[in-house]
Amino acid sequence: MSYRDRLQERLDQTGRPLRVGLVGAGQMGRGFAAQLLRMPGISLSAVFDVQRERAVDALGQAGITPSSAHDTETAAVAIENGESVALEGLDDLGLLPLDVVVEATGVPDVAVNVAIQALSAGINVATLTVEADVTVGRYLAKLAQESGAIYSVCRGDEPVETKILVDYARDLNFEVICAGKGKNNPLDRYANPETLAERAATKGMNPKMLTSFVDGSKAMIEMASLANTTGLGVSKRGMHGPPSTVPTLHETFALVEDGGLLDRPGVVDYCTGPVAPGVFVVIRTHDPYVHHEMTYLQMGDGPYFALYRPYHLASIEAPLTVYEMVLDKRASLTSEHWTAEVGAETKKALKAGERIDGIGGMTVRGLIDPAEDFAAANGVPLGVLAGAVLKHDVPVDHLLTYDDVELVESSAIVKMRRIQESMDKDTPVPTLDELRTLLAG
Repeated sequence: MSYRDRLQERLDQTGRPLRVGLVGAGQMGRGFAAQLLRMPGISLSAVFDVQRERAVDALGQAGITPSSAHDTETAAVAIENGESVALEGLDDLGLLPLDVVVEATGVPDVAVNVAIQALSAGINVATLTVEADVTVGRYLAKLAQESGAIYSVCRGDEPVETKILVDYARDLNFEVICAGKGKNNPLDRYANPETLAERAATKGMNPKMLTSFVDGSKAMIEMASLANTTGLGVSKRGMHGPPSTVPTLHETFALVEDGGLLDRPGVVDYCTGPVAPGVFVVIRTHDPYVHHEMTYLQMGDGPYFALYRPYHLASIEAPLTVYEMVLDKRASLTSEHWTAEVGAETKKALKAGERIDGIGGMTVRGLIDPAEDFAAANGVPLGVLAGAVLKHDVPVDHLLTYDDVELVESSAIVKMRRIQESMDKDTPVPTLDELRTLLAG
């Protein structure tokens, strides 16, 4: 039975729609809201944004006039009565009668705060901020297990859609050689919001978001997420990122001894060229008859073959995670492994006392690294660097370490990263209640 039919069946059985809250009414949030409400049995019960008028606009775009409720108590009553609310503050999010909260801010520190509040209240939480998951996703998965609610990265972005191909290949007992994505934008490792301002304006995009795509940060983050959910490794620091085409993927990402560029199987990577906006998995079989069948089915000459999905639909597909959570009681993507990290490499020489402006900014770009190598180098994750101050001068193209920066230790994501780094030690890991107390302090 389709999700559409099952949602209608749920509505008929329970007598009330599935209540969804949305945090962040920007481009991604609005796309999510527009698609979500095309399904039966769904209510966009609350929209939160630092600018309440944006939350009102997001509801209005979906054909909803929000209640006048501004405080938690009246908002809860309005939701129970089938109305929708537009709110600014997040402090009492967990007190609202919501079934799922979808976080779409793109700000890692906000993303983890939303996740903690929702999980503490037993509310399922889905995030579009993959940057947070590649920083503290292992700890978030543990907290979700403790809470009994579900935490997940949303469908629609490359990590989840590629994971589905990896699972498919493994279920068919193929050897996964490489999994990855096509990169849309030509790579410019030194791009910044100023150099991309005009281009961003023509696209109607936030310049920092566009910068994160162009400088490669987003590709690093997405492929680290894919590695951490599948257990695949990283091809090399920064990945190869070669040019390729759909017909030649199986040649590009073959092993070196077979004419490709990989020194070992079972890794993540990306390519430039007309593969974008699709995702792929390069597989291999040694079975003569399976090889014959795949060739007969016009999948190539083998023993390497490429499985390819020519699109990912971003926030348009994100509602699928909500349906999976509620109807199938499962997450679309969590970090079940921790094989990859995303560090930060400087885009220019920086002086002592300068402040790091984070993902998509003027100062640093993301750089994927095998987790063991990253730890050995004392690398500092990109996701905790917003607002950090340089302790000393560093040159351009320098991989930042904990020795280079003073972090904003009061931020939620920094505190949670410190905890995650202690998870393999004998140090007790804070429970949800203990974490909330820690973050409140």
